[in-house]
Formats: sequence, C-alpha cells, structure tokens
Amino acid sequence: MTTAALAGSRDILLVVPGGGQLRFDVSARDVVRIIDPEGLQPGILIRHRPDGETTQGLPGGAAGAEHRFTAEAAQAWTVVAPGAPMDPAAQDAPTDLHVRIARADPAGDLPPPLADVLLDLRVPAASARAYRVKAGDYIQIIDVAGRQCSDFVAFDAAALDQGHELGLDATVTRSLMGRSFSSPGLHARYFDATLRPLVEVVRDTVGRHDTFLLACTAKYYEDQGYPGHSNCTENFNTALRPHGIAPRAGWPAINFFYNTFVAADETIGMDEPWSRPGDYVLLRALTDLVCASSACPDDIDPANGWNPTDIHVRLYDRSAAPTAGNAHRMTPDAPPMLTRETGFHPRTAALTRQMVDYRGFWLPTAYNNHGAIAEYWACRERAALIDLSPLRKFEITGPGAESLMDLAVTRDMTKLAVGQIVYTAMCHETGGMIDDGTVFRLGPANFRWVCGDDWCGVWLRQLAAERGLQAWVRSSTDQLSNVAVQGPLSRALLAPLVTTPAHRPGVAELGWFRFTTGRIGDLPVVVSRTGYSGELGYEVWCHPTRAPDLWDALMAAGAPHGVLPAGLDALDMLRIEAGLVFAGYEFCDQTDPFEAGIGFAAPRSKRAPFIGADALARRRDHPQRVLAGLDIVGADPIAHGDPVYAGRVQVGVITSATRSPILNRTIALARIDVSQATPGSALTIGKLDGQQKRIGATVVRYPHYDPDKTRVRS
Repeated sequence: MTTAALAGSRDILLVVPGGGQLRFDVSARDVVRIIDPEGLQPGILIRHRPDGETTQGLPGGAAGAEHRFTAEAAQAWTVVAPGAPMDPAAQDAPTDLHVRIARADPAGDLPPPLADVLLDLRVPAASARAYRVKAGDYIQIIDVAGRQCSDFVAFDAAALDQGHELGLDATVTRSLMGRSFSSPGLHARYFDATLRPLVEVVRDTVGRHDTFLLACTAKYYEDQGYPGHSNCTENFNTALRPHGIAPRAGWPAINFFYNTFVAADETIGMDEPWSRPGDYVLLRALTDLVCASSACPDDIDPANGWNPTDIHVRLYDRSAAPTAGNAHRMTPDAPPMLTRETGFHPRTAALTRQMVDYRGFWLPTAYNNHGAIAEYWACRERAALIDLSPLRKFEITGPGAESLMDLAVTRDMTKLAVGQIVYTAMCHETGGMIDDGTVFRLGPANFRWVCGDDWCGVWLRQLAAERGLQAWVRSSTDQLSNVAVQGPLSRALLAPLVTTPAHRPGVAELGWFRFTTGRIGDLPVVVSRTGYSGELGYEVWCHPTRAPDLWDALMAAGAPHGVLPAGLDALDMLRIEAGLVFAGYEFCDQTDPFEAGIGFAAPRSKRAPFIGADALARRRDHPQRVLAGLDIVGADPIAHGDPVYAGRVQVGVITSATRSPILNRTIALARIDVSQATPGSALTIGKLDGQQKRIGATVVRYPHYDPDKTRVRS
C-alpha cells in the first residue's frame, strides 16, 4: 500500500519504494513535497507534460530533507528513488522517498483505485445504499474523511431469489473464527446462519472494528433523548426494501471502523474510531450477494468522532486479485504498509497455509505433514530452517556511527571488533526497554542493528539529530532476508556449502557471535553464528530476490541430515526452553533489562554515558522484580499473563510458558518479586479468578534447557 492521508491533515502521502518509482496525478496549484526521511537517498522528478517530459535530479542529503514544488497545471508526475539491490555485506540500501501532496481542492479525495472499478458508489453521511456483488468480486469500503463508522450487511442473492433471507451472522462467525471480528489470514471469513461463508476479509488498514452490536436503531436515539433521529437500521430498511428484504427494528451488522470494547466490569463502551482519511476494508464475495453499506448518522457520542461524514464503496472484478494483509504503521504519522511477504514466501507458502501476520510479514506457524512437535525435534536433534526475515535491520554509517550506537545501546560499542556481533538492549531514559537486538560491526564506522521494532530507526535518527552526530540510519529490512539454520547438525550442513574469501573465517571456524561473508554457488551471503533456539546455529542473510535460491540450496544440502522447515509454534517452544526473551512478553517500555532477565546486556563495566544509564544504575542496585524460571506441577495449560501467587498475595506474572517436549514437563518464565525468586521457592499460578484454581510451581534456575549454554557455544 502506498497511499495514506494523515489524521489532522488533508495531505495525501505517497511512498516511493527504494529502488522503485511511482507515478501520480497532480492538479494546478497542488503543493508537492518530496521528502527523504532517512537521508542519502537521491531522487528524480519527471513531469509528464503535453509538450514532452522534463526531468529534475533531487540530491540526497540529511534525514528529513525535502524539495517543494507547486504544480502549474494538471498533469502526471513520476518520482524515482534510484538504487540497486543491496549486497548482504554492503550498506548501500536504497530507501523510500515520501511524497506529500497538499491539494488545492481537497474535496472528495480518495485513495487510488486498486484495479479497474466496476462500481463507484458514494454513501452520503447519515444514509445507506444497497448494491449487488458477484461471487469472486471485491468490495472496498472506504472511510472518506476518517473516524466514520460504516455498517455492512450482506445476503445470499440466490437464497433471496427463492424467498429466503440468509445474511451475515455475527454469532456463527465469532464461533467459527474465534475472534470478535474477522481479519486477513486464516480467520478471515464471515458466515451466515447455515455456517456457509458469504465474504472474507482480504485487506484491513484499520484493524479495529465491531461485530457484536446492532447497527444504530431508533430506540437508541429515543433512549438518549433524540426521538426521530436518523439511524442506520431505518436507512437499511429503506435501501433493502427493493430487494424484497423485510424491515427490522434492529439490524445485526459488521460495524466497520466502530471502536467498541468490553471493560473489566463487562460493560460495553465505545470511543472514537481509529480510521483515518482513506482507510478501508477490502472484502471478497464468496457467493453472489445483495449488500448494503451505511454512513452512520450518530452525532451524539464518540462513535463517529462527533461528526458524521461520507463512506465510499468500490467494486472490483475478481481478476483484480489484490494481495492480502493488514496495515502497519512505524509511527502514528507514518504511511501504512500492508502485510508483506518475505523473500522465502514462495517456498514456505508452498508447504503450508498456516500463516499469521507476524510484525507485518506473513510467516508460517507450522508446516503441513510435520507440525510443531516434529519441527521442534528436528531442531533439537538435527537441523531446522526458520524464516526470520521480519527482523528489522538498519544500516548505521558515517563518522558518528560508533558514537551514536554507543549512546543508544547498553553494551560498549568501542570494544566491538569488525566481524563481531553483540546482543544488547536499547533503553529509554527511564531504563525501560525500547527493544533488544544484535549489533554487527561491518567496519570502523559501519554498524548494522537487527531488532524487532521499526521505531528503533526513527529513534536513532532523532538521537543523531539531537546530539549533532554525523551518522545516517537507513532501513534495510526489505533488502535483507535471513533464515536461521539451527540444530546440532547445522555446522555440518553449512560448512561445505559456503565458500568464504581467504581473509574471512569459514563456517567451520566461525566463533559464537561472529559473522563472515561468502557465497553459496553464485549467491552472495552473510553467515552469522547467531540464533534463537538454544542450539548450535547460524543465520544466513541474502537479498530477498535470491531467497528462494538460498532456501532450495539449504533444503537440498540438509536432506541427508533430516532437516525440516520450522514455524513460529516450534520456535516459541525452543526459545522458552532456552530462556530467550520476547518483546511484549518478557519486556516492554516499563521493564528494564534486569527485570527482563538480560541484565548481562547492561554491564556495570560500561563507563561511557548512554541513554538510560542513570536509571539503570538505580534499578540495578535496587531491583524490585526479576525474571525467574518455573517448573509447573501437572500438565494444565499456563499462559502469558497468568498471575503468580505466594499464598493470597500476587507476587508476579507469567511472561511465557510452554510444554517442553525434551524435559517432558510444563515450564514457564515469570517476572516476580525479588523476595520470592530464590530457587526452590514454592509458588502457585492462579487460574479462573486466580483463587478458585491454583497450580503449583517451583522457582528453578533458567534457562531450563542447557543452562550453561554448552550446546550453543559448541
């Protein structure tokens, strides 16, 4: 997705992908700003005029530099962000350019169509419209101005022709999908009362809706003191009457963009929608349908941001075949990016349909004909391949690169040798963690930061600007795919496969937390001795366009060793056994490295000032909570968030838990009060209301598996 309109602004934001180009239309007096958000990315502006094209170079410079233009007439423009694919050992990643267009006449601005449009239908504020859709065609429901709810109903057209009303059923849908509203991926469908699917969600740029309330009714407004107020139910009755659908006093509907929630006291509340101008949901009809969409008239509460506006519906032919995904934003004002496919996706998707949206990428949870347990044992006993490409990568270069990284992370960058990697934390001034990750030193003034959160790049650029450091931070996530080759046979698999230059170490001699460059045939790769499994292992990095070739080579070489691909379910068991932390579980911005169990990554020996140093010194000397291992009595399922008790007093919370295949017991990681963290301490885990059911647990040393890390160091 390349278009977004920002909250509080009628600017249109277009994204020109690094190494690519984008063509768009402008009107007379439109103000166009072309921005280099990360720095050093040149651009080219091409104006397509009736009398010929004009081309203008846009030099790259500091992060955030921009070029401003005013369109003289209506015409097409193209912006190019030139750049070649990045070698995995290089740091010349082409990065995105942003194009912001302030329209001279912003009325009715809509995102560009996704394909040729079969129907353009405006639903004016406080009204509803009905329309027919053929099986396989796509329905795009667009919030024109933002923060506007749109109720949606649909009926099986063939059943209607026979006099039967079979429409969307929220209860059936929630029961079958296991979610309050369906979303792209495996849990995408909406069903009727006969359990037949009518539509499926293909794209969602908002990710917050409602499917358990009625479309607004006359009674709701009467109860609030507004008799006679326009309402979606009566508007639906009017719109659907020509299709022979009987009126109702209240219409169950998919309430797109409606921000509702269930509070702790079981009351249902609402707040302003999260949708922004141009946000949309894209559906695919699974049978011939009669549909209706509303632009909700509610102006007496936050449901529509107190200001009802229009909804727009577009229909597309089944041949459009848009990719599926949710929208993700790096920062609140960043352009949305739809769920992406990793470079390995052509291979992994051929082996399984069990895909989830993992941090903006489609990743497998398990593979057909194997499953998580078999994949787990392949890693523990032989070798497994795990696609870890969603990790965020940033190239930090320039004379101030070392100073920037030393300021930003808790480990000492001045001690990091070229060719070495270090695991570290990145913290706020409060000592709370931004993220954890690994730093690669590629040269004297060249670093690569590999982490989980896009925000790290934004924060590093802000830090460089605030401190006046001459350093550039450029995203390279889309230039680097990486697959983990983990397991006791990983060295035997990789060593004969990778050829390294004479001055670089070979795989067989590569030390723990070191990396080397080389080739697999004609495929350039970087190989690092890193992983997330607690086993001897490596990660192999390449350009995404060559990822299928890398996958094929590794699977072929691994076949004699019994290698299997492994998904996220197996990886979770592996990392919990190995005591490896996960963002949102073991740590967050209110958790310091000591509470997260990675105090070794914030050593007392680092003397140079860094962000969060003072807070970490206080927290180190006066800990309140620590991460501890727990052995669980019995086989009851234990989950993240379960409370941990000493008698009636809650003393902690489960951060991660799993049934360990190799240990044949349930284990957990828990953040608990330091007074209860002594190995051997007896605690209980509360289930149900925390009091009616208690499960015994004992504090133990962790990692539970190979606590001295002899295997990973072997």
